[in-house]
Amino acid sequence: MARFGIRTDRALGGIGLPRMRAIAKRLRPDHELALALWDTGVHEARHVAIMTDDPASVTVEQMDGWVGDVESWDLCDGCCTALFDRSPHAVGRIHAWAGAETEFVKRSAFATIAGLAWHDLDAEDAFFGQFFPLIEREAWDERKYVWKGVNWALRQVGKRGHTLHAEAVACAERVLAQDTRSARWIAKDALRELRSPETAAIVERSEARRAARRERLERRRERAAAAAAKGR
Repeated sequence: MARFGIRTDRALGGIGLPRMRAIAKRLRPDHELALALWDTGVHEARHVAIMTDDPASVTVEQMDGWVGDVESWDLCDGCCTALFDRSPHAVGRIHAWAGAETEFVKRSAFATIAGLAWHDLDAEDAFFGQFFPLIEREAWDERKYVWKGVNWALRQVGKRGHTLHAEAVACAERVLAQDTRSARWIAKDALRELRSPETAAIVERSEARRAARRERLERRRERAAAAAAKGR
């Protein structure tokens, strides 16, 4: 754990994520229990808290408090991609955290963007367009977990479909032009992945999934409208 940048002084050790997921599955959703587990300060208990909480019950104060407590990338990313990205407060916190001085609070903004890009299948392309200016603005930050988070957000958004892929490539090229050490790394790594055959295939699959999902939703709406008309 220490080799991967995870603090071990508050960790039990020997309990892997599959075991923690199994525990959380029996407990969730339980917001109050999640808060109590987090307050123990125990690394594994906090992972179970993330998996146990109810996104609809999460408050802005809780989100700010938890990311302020985080001292390792795995808890940061767990909070942001398994809980906070499902919260109705996600976008507001992204904008609030993106300029933070604390390393993991700032990373939380970009990890949440990555989580939204992965999980929010219904969001329109324009929704993600609001995040490109944040990526460009914060690409100067040379702290390891920040520039890795900025890069992650850029790559994940760019995999959602053709339009966002083109916008992500253009964003990466603008970041590259900033010509700082962190900006060069963020942009070159993102462009290498975004221009790869593997990403091209992911983009095609993403477009197909979203089209199929839209078609299913449209059929449901038509059936609901027909049922309502019949009821009248």
